[in-house]
Amino acid sequence: MLDNIRLENILFLDIETVPQHSSYDELSEAERELWDKKAVFLKKEEPDTAASLYPRSAIYAEFGKVVCITTGFVSHSPEGRQFRVKSFYGDDEKTVLTEFRELLERHFSGPRHLLCAHNGKEFDFPYMARRMLVHGIPLPRALDIAGKKPWEVPHLDTMELWKFGDYKNFTPLNLLAAIFGIRSPKDDIDGSMVWFVYWKEKNLERIVNYCQKDVVTVAQVLLKMKGESLIGDEEVVVV
Repeated sequence: MLDNIRLENILFLDIETVPQHSSYDELSEAERELWDKKAVFLKKEEPDTAASLYPRSAIYAEFGKVVCITTGFVSHSPEGRQFRVKSFYGDDEKTVLTEFRELLERHFSGPRHLLCAHNGKEFDFPYMARRMLVHGIPLPRALDIAGKKPWEVPHLDTMELWKFGDYKNFTPLNLLAAIFGIRSPKDDIDGSMVWFVYWKEKNLERIVNYCQKDVVTVAQVLLKMKGESLIGDEEVVVV
C-alpha cells in the first residue's frame, strides 16, 4: 500500500492541546459538574480528585482546546528535497483552526491527498473536527468523513500502520523513533507537560518547537516504513 503513495501528497501533522482553563478552580459551576462526572472514570488512586485530574482534560475535545497545529510536507526543487514545516498557533483556538482549514482547502483537498499523524485516527483528526464544530467552522473535506467507507477516508496513522492488525498494541512515537534510530522528539518536553508550559510558564513558543519536532518524527517514521532515506536537518525548512 505505502509503495503506491507519493510523499508529496501527504500532509504530516501534530496538534497540541491544553485544558480550556488554567485550573479546576476557574471552571464555572456547570463546567465543574460536568468535569466531576468525567473525572470519576479517570480515578486510579485514592488521592486522585477532580481538581488534581483536571490537567488531563486537555485530551478531551469537550474540555480542552487546540493551541498549536504543526504541518509538514515533502517538496522537491532544483535544490533538492525539502521538508517544509508550518505551524498555526495562538490563544485563540478559532483562529488556529480556521487558518489550518484554509491550508487544507487550498493545498490538500484533492482526491489523492492524505493527512498523516501518529495516533491521528483516535486523537488528532477527531479532536480538530469536534473543535471546529464547536466554533461553527465548516469541516474541510479531509476531516468530513461521515458516511465514508474506510478506504475513502484520507487518513494515514503511523501507529495503526505499526500495529499490523494487532489492535491491542499501543506504541508511542518516541518508542518508534528509538527502534528506528530516529532522534527523539521528547528531548525537551513531552505531552504530559504541555498544559504546565502553556498555563504556568506561558511559553507557547516552547510548545510550538516541541510540536514541530513531533511532525518531523512522524514523517521520518513513515519514510522508514516506506524504505526511503530519512530527512536531514538541512532539508527541514520552517516557513
